[in-house]
Amino acid sequence: MNDPESQARDRIPVVTGLGFITPIGCDRAGVVRSLREGRHGLVPARFFDNPDVPVCLVGAVPDFALESTHPRDWRWPERYSIPRETLRALAPHGVYAFCALVQALEAAGLGAAQVAGDARTGLFSASAGSALMLHRFVDEIRATRGMRAHPMCVVGSIAGTLNFGLAAHFGVAGAVCGFVSACASSSHALGYACDEIRLGRLDRVLVVGAEEHSAETVLGFSGMRALSTETEPRLASRPFDAGRDGFVGAGGGAALIVESAAAAQARGARILAAIAGWGQGADGHAIAVSHPEGAGLQRAMRAALADARVEARAVDWVCAHATSTPAGDRAEALALRAVFADAGARPVVSSTKGLTGHPLSLSGVLEAAFGVLAIDEGFIPGNAHLVTPDAACAGLDLPVASLARAPDVVVNNSSGFGGSNVCHVLRRWRG
Repeated sequence: MNDPESQARDRIPVVTGLGFITPIGCDRAGVVRSLREGRHGLVPARFFDNPDVPVCLVGAVPDFALESTHPRDWRWPERYSIPRETLRALAPHGVYAFCALVQALEAAGLGAAQVAGDARTGLFSASAGSALMLHRFVDEIRATRGMRAHPMCVVGSIAGTLNFGLAAHFGVAGAVCGFVSACASSSHALGYACDEIRLGRLDRVLVVGAEEHSAETVLGFSGMRALSTETEPRLASRPFDAGRDGFVGAGGGAALIVESAAAAQARGARILAAIAGWGQGADGHAIAVSHPEGAGLQRAMRAALADARVEARAVDWVCAHATSTPAGDRAEALALRAVFADAGARPVVSSTKGLTGHPLSLSGVLEAAFGVLAIDEGFIPGNAHLVTPDAACAGLDLPVASLARAPDVVVNNSSGFGGSNVCHVLRRWRG
């Protein structure tokens, strides 16, 4: 029997596959190019064909047409084959998720037969559900005064829709679970996936996040004055900039294949990075506004570093949650100063949302995947569109352009409504 130290090493969660359907690229090569070169994916949007709607930009996914409420009208790249019985139960963001997961499985060298029916493989996912499809289904119920309901009314619209469609199609026989903590949701999915692997309950977890960029999903945030009303992308999504006025909503999907080190090595998989630890902390402050000094995020980062047994000085890059809202970015900047600057550490800090916009619950898994790319490809993304850093960022290293520097340790932050904060620590795999 292995000694405890060897057993713990065998159960280190590692990443073996990545999948991207995003505003800045729908494959690994395209995403890397955009991150390196600072190419954003923000495009003009006219919601409800109303020129008076003050929100003018969105992070849209190229090569996908999913605006209709009828799956028969949807279009996606030909390389992805989605069976009709699977498609009819998917919301639009489920198509993003499906395609991202296909990519990730291919990248990991995993075939359908290795996943289907395997009780050691799980699926953890996150999304807010589909407001677009829920609106359609509820309208049909009202139009018939309750006499008719679409058979996919529930499973094709609620927050668990990714779990239902993906688990059934891919034949996932291990744990299947969805996570709902607003913009921290997919970060929770990834964190708990790591725990299942470290506890020896699962050998592999497919971690997936996806969101839509429809009017029904995005415009609700305008009532909170959380959305930018700028018409120029370089002015609209500019995390940490003193002139920021809100975030740009975005959609897409991302997937990570997370395995135990032993399982990955046993099948000869290439390990892209290890997930050394994670942590969470709550603000206990307000429903929709971060603690002014990022108290919960401070706790999450400290817990993650302790879990990973990593000193603050060892961190090379912090992939910040910063969405470009005045209050949220300021709180995170102060939290970063408390955890790193006060400890004499000065990692590079940047938010990739200047390029992607803010994809809500997708953020955590997407940006964790960016962290894996940074480690594996040898670069650190910059702060696109940053001109004048907020005074709260004093002491933080905020490069505008990407750096040709390979990080060994990456911290990834996520924050959601209700003061939910999650942090992951990724590091280069040393074998």
